[in-house]
Amino acid sequence: MTAGVVSRRSILRTAVAISGSLVIGIDFYPVIGTAAENPEGDRGGTAINAFLKIGPDDSITFIMPAVEMGQGSYTSLSMLIAEELDVNIDRIGFDHAPPDETKYANPVLGIQATGGSTSTAAWFLPLRKAGAAARMMLLQAASMELNVPVGELQTKAGLVRHAPSGRTVSYGVLAGQAATLLPPENPLLKDPKDFVLIGHATSRIDAPKKVVGKTIYGIDMLLPGLRFATLSASPVFGGHVAEVDGTEAMKIPGVRQVVVLDDLVAVVGDHMWAAKQGLDALTISWDGGENATVDQEILWSRMAKASESPGVVAKRVGDAPGQLKEGDLFEATFELPFLAHAPMEPMNCTVEVTSRGCEIWVGTQAPVMAQRDVGNAIGLDPKQVIIHNHQIGGGFGRRLEVDGIVRAARIAQKVTGPIKVVWTREEDIQQEHYRPLYRDRMWARLEGEKVIAWHHRATGPSILARWFPPGFKDGIDPDAVDGAVKQPYDIPNVLVEYVRHEIPEVPVGFWRGVGPNSNIFAAECFLDLIAHQTSRDPVAFRRAMLGKSPRALRVLDLAAEKADWSSPLEQIEGMRRGKGIALLSGFGSFLAAIAEVAVADTGDVRVTRIVSAVDVGTVVNPDGLEAQIQGGFVFGMGTVLYDAITIESGHVVQSNFHDYRLPRINEIPPIEIHVLSSTESPGGIGEPGTVVIQPAIANAVLAATGTQLQRMPIDRRKLSKAAA
Repeated sequence: MTAGVVSRRSILRTAVAISGSLVIGIDFYPVIGTAAENPEGDRGGTAINAFLKIGPDDSITFIMPAVEMGQGSYTSLSMLIAEELDVNIDRIGFDHAPPDETKYANPVLGIQATGGSTSTAAWFLPLRKAGAAARMMLLQAASMELNVPVGELQTKAGLVRHAPSGRTVSYGVLAGQAATLLPPENPLLKDPKDFVLIGHATSRIDAPKKVVGKTIYGIDMLLPGLRFATLSASPVFGGHVAEVDGTEAMKIPGVRQVVVLDDLVAVVGDHMWAAKQGLDALTISWDGGENATVDQEILWSRMAKASESPGVVAKRVGDAPGQLKEGDLFEATFELPFLAHAPMEPMNCTVEVTSRGCEIWVGTQAPVMAQRDVGNAIGLDPKQVIIHNHQIGGGFGRRLEVDGIVRAARIAQKVTGPIKVVWTREEDIQQEHYRPLYRDRMWARLEGEKVIAWHHRATGPSILARWFPPGFKDGIDPDAVDGAVKQPYDIPNVLVEYVRHEIPEVPVGFWRGVGPNSNIFAAECFLDLIAHQTSRDPVAFRRAMLGKSPRALRVLDLAAEKADWSSPLEQIEGMRRGKGIALLSGFGSFLAAIAEVAVADTGDVRVTRIVSAVDVGTVVNPDGLEAQIQGGFVFGMGTVLYDAITIESGHVVQSNFHDYRLPRINEIPPIEIHVLSSTESPGGIGEPGTVVIQPAIANAVLAATGTQLQRMPIDRRKLSKAAA
């Protein structure tokens, strides 16, 4: 068991985590690729398999199948392959995998994409097998080179050693011969007791370059003759350009071109400042169309109406409707707003379109989708679209969408030479694919100390039906009911329904935490509301229903112990204090979080402490694990305390960080993370922190004030003493 504490200052070192998409379970792939394959964009050397190349200078290049966007994939995945290859992690260099789903499809998602907190879980076995297979092939090559039996050879630190004779030969010398050999079908993996990297705290291998500013993100890419562009799309989604006057823009020094398309206008300049000044100088008239009359309350009222009707049954156990006709009945509704991703690196893409095709430099979570959609948009075979993937300065699901890449390519078609298209922060927030509106209706019945009937009706759009249509089946979006269908509590009668309610006026997409955002929020807040109304202890109430989920029970008990749950909080003058608990079983992991809050008489809420316990199965990098949980907590804090995207006259009201807030450094409480040791398969942890902290904070506010707010973010006006 390990423990970590993060203070307000140390939160600066927090690593933001992965954003999301649906997890579709399929069997792990075997070692992917065959000998002597050489992926595009490589650093040279001999390809041992689809993931490894070894140069004659003993350099080792790992073809990274998951994109790095702050979650630590470079480090954790390199640890897996280095462990089985018997080399130090500092020997590993890496290249991003090119678009190629035959080799680099995520074994859990089934497509080449990074999301859903799946990277470690998905690649844990395939990458270990790739490393182990390469090691066995190198041993076989050494056996031939040294004319000794394989059983007399050992590997360590990139060398094969023959102990009886004291001879050694490096991997670089052996790589060419090894690449001609047939890979073993079932390579022998290390026994966990022999791990020297997996499970041991390892510093981020990408950190040194980031510290000195040498990391090349997509936005940093520079090419000879490069020009810059920034754009404005219709402020009303679905609107079109009516008229553009570029006279004043073309007078600005450095402005070279105004590009007018049907749904956007871009200004091209010698540098970003010229492009931005030129865009500001344009006179644009927009035709907003029928969406220009849509307001937020209209959208909420439509959602409420949709949720009144029964949905498609996603889970049925026992007879929940029959059990909910009498007895101690409880009912509540929870609503979550649109949310933007707001990554630190705004949307950007560098493109050059020539007669030969299209070349793109970008950071994307979905390279094959980008290649396909750009080809379709500008009339090219996808094979003519070359994607150079880069590190990402924050994704959270936003870069699972490729709309920014497609727009950049369409603009580049009108420009001679390479062009870098950069969105302003305002454009980034107001032209999003937002987390959808969600509305969850809950019903329950108690008998004794337990819930015996539970009805959960989830209402919202289906992202999956658009983003990955094969995943939407029989009227059910598995992501939309994730966290509702599978839960840790032992309840004999359960009904889960899904009401698909699309919002065509506003584009929506995966957002960090995906479906469990709404479903776990609703379930955990509903449990606390029941406990509050029946004077039950929220932890004891949950414990009574966790007899069939020992891993969930362990994290609940550990969090309660470390947070000293039963002890009252120290009182602060002018403040109401409370503790809130929430439990998550999802993404293959179990996490309990306890939040302590102080609520001012004005209704302002301050989170004063967070204590969590986590069982993520086998831990690859403990440092990375804690960093992701910390980042998830901070991300979720901002969501529940401050954030909402609202629509007025068809357009987004919020525009920058002054009205779409992130937690400030002085608002970050001490965060304690306690990790339970486990030999279970690795789970995901990039998103669970974001999901579980939201109901924990809302439940703490309930404990402090007696008021449970059922539409987020927290409305301070309803918590003020004046309102009471």
